[in-house]
Amino acid sequence: MSSNEPDVWFRFVRAHRTVIREIERRLAEAGLPPYAWYDALWGLESGPEGTRRMHELADVLAIERYNLTRLVDRLEKDGLVMRSRSDGDGRAAFASITDAGRVLRKKMWQIYESTVDELFLSHIEPEQRRAFADALERTAGLAMDAGVRVRGRRKG
Repeated sequence: MSSNEPDVWFRFVRAHRTVIREIERRLAEAGLPPYAWYDALWGLESGPEGTRRMHELADVLAIERYNLTRLVDRLEKDGLVMRSRSDGDGRAAFASITDAGRVLRKKMWQIYESTVDELFLSHIEPEQRRAFADALERTAGLAMDAGVRVRGRRKG
């Protein structure tokens, strides 16, 4: 990268961090739980029938499993998530969003969505959004492929 090119990576990371902090602040101001709760609840709600295996949820959220376990413990304690084991494979742990979890996620989404619209999307022209979204998707795909190669797992 030449010295006259913008530092896109740094600007992206800074913008992301700034918007997430503001979402966190607005959620707290509204008496709602932190952003991580929203993320976990959405990760579950977007799964088949509102359920995911714990390892799949960790992958969807890009969170370390030990952090996810603590988060799901708290969500379960508050009645937002239920855990279960597979009938066929006792090692397979599942988490499912409850009705109360869906209600809370929707409340949190109102703040999340309006903050992202105000502080991020409103500053990007519609045609730029598509290009930006496509670039991010390509990057995520490449990073996931590289992660699969590094860990020595096969795709599929």
